[in-house]
Amino acid sequence: MSLVRLNIKGISYSQTQSGAYALILSEVDGERKLPIVIGAFEAQSIAIALEKDIRPPRPLTHDLFKNFSDRFNIIVKQVIIHKLVDGVFYASLICESNGKEEIIDGRTSDAIALALRFSAPIFTYKNILEKAGIILKINPEEDVEKSDDALVFEEVPSDASEKNIDEQNDYKNLSLAELEDLLQKAVSDENYEVAAKIRDEISKR
Repeated sequence: MSLVRLNIKGISYSQTQSGAYALILSEVDGERKLPIVIGAFEAQSIAIALEKDIRPPRPLTHDLFKNFSDRFNIIVKQVIIHKLVDGVFYASLICESNGKEEIIDGRTSDAIALALRFSAPIFTYKNILEKAGIILKINPEEDVEKSDDALVFEEVPSDASEKNIDEQNDYKNLSLAELEDLLQKAVSDENYEVAAKIRDEISKR
């Protein structure tokens, strides 16, 4: 069976499970997306690994695993999502230590969080993508110049959306120095979602 390489497209709130998130993987040479429901902790860990500018004051579980692996010369070469049973994805980590290769079973969310930290590629089999892959269409009423990267997964409750808009407006009224202070506080408090929003506002300046 042929392998298909995947990239991480984004993370959105899950409509199917309360308190869960949907990790969206996208095939590199195609339009299909592979949504995987993951927990809040794993979603946070993946988001932090994606946000290179945000470093937690203490290592998270996946960071600890990476530090441990580095100390004992273990590397994750690639991650393969190899099975789908009753809506549950199964993944394997292809690891190498001192020239010896090992295959380790792991939850897909954990495997992807580690793949990001090791800069390892993520793959799945073609038959899994054919079975579970979807094509997300852009709203035709939106600007035709918007690319697929601009897709917004509109699964956030309306009250949360209104709160986000208020926060963004508040950030616009602050100075750069004030934003930097807030960013440091958010990181110290391990509130990475807020930290990402503040960082985005700083980047816009």
